[in-house]
Amino acid sequence: MTTAASPVEPALESTQPVAEDSPPLMAVHTPNFPSLLRQLGASLLVTTYQAGKLVVVRDEGDHLNTHFRAFQSPMGMALAGDRLAVGTKIQVWEFVDVPAVTAKLEPPGRHDACFLPRSSHVTGNIQIHEMAWGAGNELWVVNTRFSCLCTLDGSASFAPRWRPPFVSALDPTDRCHLNGLGMVDGRPRYVTALGETDTPAGWRADRAGGGIVMDVASGEVITRGLSMPHSPRWYGGRLWVCESGAGTFGYIDPNTGKYVPIAEVPGFTRGVDFAGNLAFVGLSQVRESAVFSGIAITERLTAEERTCGVCAIDLRSGRLVALLRFETAVQEVFAVTVLPGRRFPELINDDESLLENSFTVPDAALADVSAALRAPAGNGHV
Repeated sequence: MTTAASPVEPALESTQPVAEDSPPLMAVHTPNFPSLLRQLGASLLVTTYQAGKLVVVRDEGDHLNTHFRAFQSPMGMALAGDRLAVGTKIQVWEFVDVPAVTAKLEPPGRHDACFLPRSSHVTGNIQIHEMAWGAGNELWVVNTRFSCLCTLDGSASFAPRWRPPFVSALDPTDRCHLNGLGMVDGRPRYVTALGETDTPAGWRADRAGGGIVMDVASGEVITRGLSMPHSPRWYGGRLWVCESGAGTFGYIDPNTGKYVPIAEVPGFTRGVDFAGNLAFVGLSQVRESAVFSGIAITERLTAEERTCGVCAIDLRSGRLVALLRFETAVQEVFAVTVLPGRRFPELINDDESLLENSFTVPDAALADVSAALRAPAGNGHV
């Protein structure tokens, strides 16, 4: 295993927070993190259900700009083109990037994307975990409370589509703590769960070593004996996964089904996205509680040594090459999403004035819109 106990550039510099919060949400980062995002031409979205925030991480020259938006317990995110879904405590919000709106944002000329809300689907408290867009623009949701994968149905809270064969019934008792979802060719292919159990919260009895990775198509367990696994991802011809309870990130050997860690990091690993040869992995401090006691990372590192933030890991070497660390208010990260081609995006969810006066119509209707109202960039925005 290749370990990376400290980043290449250990010095940490302060970010520039935008939103005012109480207490203030402060962060520091290694000096190379802004240039890393700049080279990729990308930014990051990070959710923290514990703090009730979605964090927009943006390059701003020699420092990162961390911009916070309030949501009710945000967890899973799903991005496909200009569509972004965010799962919260009782609903799924869908946003659409409307670049023409950036002309209305301050400071002028700074932003290159603006996500506006388009719909909200109320699911009830199903403990939404990871989500992903699939073929046919279906949004797949890990419904942890009902131990299933589901999609959204306009006439129902959710439509159950798959559950592990060992789960005998659909009920809201979190039987195996199904949590992670990996897609292949637009279909759910891999999931993680904290136990191979069929009783209410049965996974808790062996949370330190009962975790599994499953193949959705066959219903078979690929890997057993993991400590609180999360975030399975198929990328670059490999199935990557976090063994969160050990604070590691690695892949599943296709020949043996064994988990091969490539990096050991200073946090509970959860939430993964990729850009080039880099994996951006979420880190949580994990609170001292019954759920997180007795796992490897809490024994390896003290509470003060454990980090909350996002690290960048080189997939070729396993080196931790950059680190963003939240200093206050945020102790747990759930999801990390890379926004390719968007260096300084905005997401609007509470600016009523902007939402009242920003309209998008189908392209077919633009011919009927007054020329004076049409946005210069077109895209159906008026």
